[in-house]
Amino acid sequence: MRDGLLDEFVERVRAESDLLTVVSSYVSMKRKGNRYWGCCPFHHENTPSFSVVPDQGFFYCFGCHAGGNVFKFISLIENVSYFEAVKIQAEKLNIPMPQRKKSEVEIIKDQKIADLQKIHEMAGDFFYNCLMKTSYGIPAKEYLFSRGIHEDIISEFRLGYAPDAWDKLSMAFLKRGIKQEFLVESGLAAQRRNSQGAYDRFRNRVMIPIADERGHVVGFGGRVLGEGQPKYLNSPETVIFNKRRLLFGLDRSHQAIRQAGYAIVVEGYMDAISVYSAGVRNVVASLGTAFTSEQCKKLLRYAPEIYFSYDSDEAGQNATLRALSVVRETGAIVKVLVVPDGKDPDEFIRRHGVDAFRALVKAALPLMEYRMQYVLKHVEHSSLEGKVKALNALLPVLAELRNAVEIHAYVVRIAQVLGIDEGAVRSEMRRFSQHGSSAGEPMRASIRQVVRQKDDAVRRAGRIIIKAAWQDTDVLMHLKSVVPIEQFPNKLHVEILRFLEKQEMCGVLPDDITAAEELSEEAASELSRALVEDSDGQEVTEAYEDSVTSLRKVYLQKLFDEHSQKADELSRGGDSGYKQELAESQRIKDEMDAL
Repeated sequence: MRDGLLDEFVERVRAESDLLTVVSSYVSMKRKGNRYWGCCPFHHENTPSFSVVPDQGFFYCFGCHAGGNVFKFISLIENVSYFEAVKIQAEKLNIPMPQRKKSEVEIIKDQKIADLQKIHEMAGDFFYNCLMKTSYGIPAKEYLFSRGIHEDIISEFRLGYAPDAWDKLSMAFLKRGIKQEFLVESGLAAQRRNSQGAYDRFRNRVMIPIADERGHVVGFGGRVLGEGQPKYLNSPETVIFNKRRLLFGLDRSHQAIRQAGYAIVVEGYMDAISVYSAGVRNVVASLGTAFTSEQCKKLLRYAPEIYFSYDSDEAGQNATLRALSVVRETGAIVKVLVVPDGKDPDEFIRRHGVDAFRALVKAALPLMEYRMQYVLKHVEHSSLEGKVKALNALLPVLAELRNAVEIHAYVVRIAQVLGIDEGAVRSEMRRFSQHGSSAGEPMRASIRQVVRQKDDAVRRAGRIIIKAAWQDTDVLMHLKSVVPIEQFPNKLHVEILRFLEKQEMCGVLPDDITAAEELSEEAASELSRALVEDSDGQEVTEAYEDSVTSLRKVYLQKLFDEHSQKADELSRGGDSGYKQELAESQRIKDEMDAL
């Protein structure tokens, strides 16, 4: 049974959404006639094959055959379900979700999320008070001050301190009625192995609350004071804390990222806090793991460019290269900050000031340029062995480039600098692209692959008829009198026309939302193509009539073959009925000749 409130919600979100605006926040589009074209964000290409017709509200890629409405686009680009895409767009438009009666399982899950958020808020207050209002926090406060983080930033980020005691937080929360099992489940405490009770997970650490995009505290990062290990300790994964999906500071920085047009990604919390406190607000940090596609897509909701400012040591270099394999599938523009004499942005800002850091941002290098400079500086390339080593280090990034002019320019530079033949560089690049990295790992696949879809005049005619029927369902009556729907040669077209017929019988106009719900993904994509592609300069009426004629011929040819075969079978069996079949075959042939 359909939910009326939910239907109204989805329809309102669609009505207030502009497909071109949504697509343009991810893809650069150029107008040609009544449609817009750009390079597809779902597969790699140099020549635009991705098209949007705003009046129809559909997009289609003629390379990978992705197609659909605004919600389908969001679901593909964000890698979420169709309804999650609706909710993402609703949040951007500030349209509230309708309330519905939830199942018992949903109620239990929602309550657990609310309880976990509450206990994390309580823990944040506990750690903050320990830092600011007790003698326990004096060493931690001195440490923060030494790093240029003073009370205004401490207050804004609600930084805190976990006392150097086994169960200070646990005992305080147990006295307030928080059950031990819940403390363990939240990750704030751990179960003792050989006895009853629990102990605090975080001890003698500067505590950094980690919030989701809405500002709810969902976990903590703890920086140890002194020489303890590990240096940084995160909360464990819970129903509200997933490191792959979170970016530290995004709750504060997303507006600045949108305004600047790019996000600066640093490695650690302290880097992010330092850069933010210096006045550069469009900064986030990953949570101790490699930069993920989920994090990348989250940033791309706000800006098309990502600047990496990882540590300048070898580990930071490798992290930057790993990030490339993630962002290349999303269409993001990537640049890298070169920190000349500081290991990380925090240290650089403390040593040289924020203006010097802003200058680094302005001078950020495209990834290929950055990698070239690093390799040529750190690899001795005068010997044959060195030339091979340097080229192998450059190939992973060179192979990621998609612009032919850019590729040619770098091939020439690499050949000149290393003193090797351009043809050798191109040959090695092709071999690398085919067989993967020197470490034996295959290149990551595109989000979608280019598909050589079988297409002919008959299929194109079917799409022209579908477009006409979508715009005016009265067309169906004429169409069915010429070619029965079930006799259409393409099964996807049969599915689409049956859907349109159903909408007509219900007395409602077809729309993209209902089509997305009721059609298979392949049929929905074919519908998108039908609505997006033009008719080779023909007038709509002329194109429709020609298409109906073409499909009528195909239908008649099928009937002719069937009656001719039946006449032959009856004749061989001595049945006089063959004459009737022959007569029908002749009638069909006469009609075919007259078309």
